[in-house]
Amino acid sequence: MYVIGTAGHVDHGKSVLVEALTGIDPDRLREEKERGMTIDLGFAWLTLPSGREVSLVDVPGHERFIKNMLAGVGGIDLALLVVAADEGVMPQTREHLAIIDLLGIEHGVIVITKADLVEPEFAELVAADAEDTLRGTTLEGAPAVLCSAVSRQGLDELLATLESELAKTPPKRDIGRPRLPIDRAFTITGFGTVVTGTLNAGSFSVGQEVEVQPAGLRSRIRGLQTHGQKVQLAPPGRRTAVNLTGVAVEELERGMVLATPGWLRPVTVLDVRLHAVRYLRRPLRHNITVTFHTGSAEVEGRLLLLDRDEVPPGEAAWAQVRLAAPVAAVNGDHFVIRDPNDTLGGGRIVDTQTRRHRRFHEATIDKLEALERGSPGEVVLMAVAASEPVTLRELASGLDLAAAEVRVAVEATIESDELLALDVQPLTEGTLLFSAVGLAALTERMAGSLAEYHRQSPLRRGMPREELRSRLRLDSRAFDQLVALWAGRGNVKDAGGSVCHPEHEPRPDAGQQKRAQELLAGLRAQPFSPPAPKDEDDLLSYLEDRGDIVWADEGIVFASEAYREMVERVVAHLKERQTVTLAQVRDLLSTSRKYAQALLENMDQERITRRVGDERVLRGGPRR
Repeated sequence: MYVIGTAGHVDHGKSVLVEALTGIDPDRLREEKERGMTIDLGFAWLTLPSGREVSLVDVPGHERFIKNMLAGVGGIDLALLVVAADEGVMPQTREHLAIIDLLGIEHGVIVITKADLVEPEFAELVAADAEDTLRGTTLEGAPAVLCSAVSRQGLDELLATLESELAKTPPKRDIGRPRLPIDRAFTITGFGTVVTGTLNAGSFSVGQEVEVQPAGLRSRIRGLQTHGQKVQLAPPGRRTAVNLTGVAVEELERGMVLATPGWLRPVTVLDVRLHAVRYLRRPLRHNITVTFHTGSAEVEGRLLLLDRDEVPPGEAAWAQVRLAAPVAAVNGDHFVIRDPNDTLGGGRIVDTQTRRHRRFHEATIDKLEALERGSPGEVVLMAVAASEPVTLRELASGLDLAAAEVRVAVEATIESDELLALDVQPLTEGTLLFSAVGLAALTERMAGSLAEYHRQSPLRRGMPREELRSRLRLDSRAFDQLVALWAGRGNVKDAGGSVCHPEHEPRPDAGQQKRAQELLAGLRAQPFSPPAPKDEDDLLSYLEDRGDIVWADEGIVFASEAYREMVERVVAHLKERQTVTLAQVRDLLSTSRKYAQALLENMDQERITRRVGDERVLRGGPRR
């Protein structure tokens, strides 16, 4: 399925041509009919002589409505560049052609309309001038057809030419991630909210769950139509109307994107390959304000040049665009930038998962060039390195590659040891990925953090896991998998609640050894009512790790042998009498309520006892 779009100067006969070809008047607005001029996008469809059905998008030609033209031209496969025989190439002809070129539309037909108003020789001169205007653009060499929508001269030839050119045009890809940039949102009585757009990168089906980005709205497809016919499945490359449930039309606007849930992420910073329009009168400068167009979206932003201070007309540069509001875009999407009066340039989005860059930074430019020209493996490796760790699902969502292509590239880079999958094979969508370089850097940071901790706390067995995770800025899942990996490689010792360097052993000095003996002697002298230890947590942790003490509560530490004796006495009492109260434990041990309570709460935590009202029973004992 293909979408054909018109382009050309105002009043050169685009809408009349569409109506002559399809029998459908694309001017749907009353104001358009009153003024005889297309203001917004119009839509129609056509069955070619071969039986192939195509969609048509008719765009406004007036300079004041270029933003509306941009909302419709982005999804087309073939451009009909319309030039009136009685006027020839005009300013909006050139601007529309520049936009087609910037958007990478490589297939088109020059249509010389109103041929009945001039002599054939003059129409031929206009066609030659139009062909000359196309030189150096993506439409260079496109065929030209002379026709008249009024007399129908040349329409059969035009249809045959469209058939021939579409045969050379690759169909829209189906990579399993459908997107529909919304160009219209309206309500139909009895049906509710309807949005329209050109579907690409995948299919929609009735009943499917969808989301609207960047608004983050969730919905379900109630119905689908293409070319006025209800369908159960809409394939990519087709003008599609989608009836949505649970979303009000007031919540929607042109520029939003309908997609399957979970993968399309709104962005406000994009790295781009920028091409300045050839006919500009002055270079593009660094840090100018622009209007950014991609898909059907239009957002204000700022253009930051990364490898030069200005871009002369017709030249290219690396740039970053920082937007005032988010757009739903992916790597590989085309874009156009404008100021209030002119189209300035455009090109392709190279990276949406990016951050602010230093200008004239060689490594950044090298990375962008690799992303633009690299193989799928290189692109995958760069994308992982930019946001590691990243899941296979997240990785695929940000790349202009089919999910199968991403998986093949990931598997190849894992095989070459450039990429590491933390989860066990086979790969799943949730598999966490690291680049080998990124993992080596993180391992170095981890080792440095542990070394610093051991220097500051030499008596502790290791750094608490949560503290190390926080220092490395990892989520719990990635951290747990990395600790397991590092432990398996011998980079760390995993002691459950803490992590340490594999060669680390707590070693107190002579003074600390003496203080430890004094502390233990004090605890053993008053076993069931021990004195509160001083502020020496490191030494207490060392003794606890060695098994010499039990740290029951804040300020309450028992010698291990005393703790075991207390537990044995309480358990013996429970075996004999089934229950025990705090007061009974206090009297049983000839201690105070504070120590008895700390003991019982510790026994609860150790799952020796459990509390039932004001009493304790043995775990597994009778419930009350």
